[in-house]
Amino acid sequence: MNRSAFLNVFAMLTYTLKQLKTFIEVARNKSVSKAADKLFVTQPAVSMQIRQLEESFGLALLEPQGRNIKLTEAGQEFLTNAIAAISKLQDLEAAMGAHVAMEKGHIELAVVSTVKYFIPMLLVRFAQQLPNIDIALRIDNRENILGMLSRNEVDLVVMGRVPAELGCNAQPFATNPLGIVSSPNHPLSRSKRVQFETLKEYSFVVREKGSGTRAAMERLFAQHELQAKVVMEMPSNETIKQAVMAGMGLSFLSLRTVRHELASGRLALIDVAGLPLVGNWYVSHLSQRRLSPAANAFKSFLIEQGGSLIDSWA
Repeated sequence: MNRSAFLNVFAMLTYTLKQLKTFIEVARNKSVSKAADKLFVTQPAVSMQIRQLEESFGLALLEPQGRNIKLTEAGQEFLTNAIAAISKLQDLEAAMGAHVAMEKGHIELAVVSTVKYFIPMLLVRFAQQLPNIDIALRIDNRENILGMLSRNEVDLVVMGRVPAELGCNAQPFATNPLGIVSSPNHPLSRSKRVQFETLKEYSFVVREKGSGTRAAMERLFAQHELQAKVVMEMPSNETIKQAVMAGMGLSFLSLRTVRHELASGRLALIDVAGLPLVGNWYVSHLSQRRLSPAANAFKSFLIEQGGSLIDSWA
């Protein structure tokens, strides 16, 4: 029989884990009846399992020896490999059991760039609880994160609410207050209850197209039927903060990103009627994606502990 024919025959073989375990027990006891006792089944049931196994390979694995049985040459080789196979399956069960117990695992996590202000802290706290779970982190703007999500490239994403048409499971775990900030010496920095319409007279430094913060700002201005006076787009919250502090203009930002600058007086929060706008951060994944135990553990961690941890941090 040539190799191709052998592989074709082998591909048609059908045998079960139960048959392997039955064969090993018979071989160890050199007796069908003793194996049946050990397995708590009848002798005919054991004989049937062995017969089906031999028929699957077209080989005799056992032969009579007086009142007992012995292994044929093929049976000896089969026993060696069957024991090795069962051992590997036990390793597999142990490995999967470790995942179920959340002792180890790997997560592909993607977050929008604003989340970088608190995600390191959350990852550290999570690692303190489950140190053997490895997380690969990707940071990008909303548009690119949505692309990763739709292509099923990541386990979880952290961002604002995802579009309904993506078919996602999305659960909020923390608030995301957004407001308008300025340099401390800006004319509006000391004003009270600024009317939104007043903002059309002032310049804004904004995030790039594709940013969730930019999209939220545009929706807000559209609701007031106004157009923001954009003097510059920047792809980084850090660069925007420096521009605002230098007096380039106002900016609409997540207040999670400017906590320290506001506390130190390097930035001022404009008191605008109806602001801050409070949204939510969501942990999301495609509904069709089956999460690993590790990913489920991180998702539960965010939902149960993320909000309070972020409130104390940012």
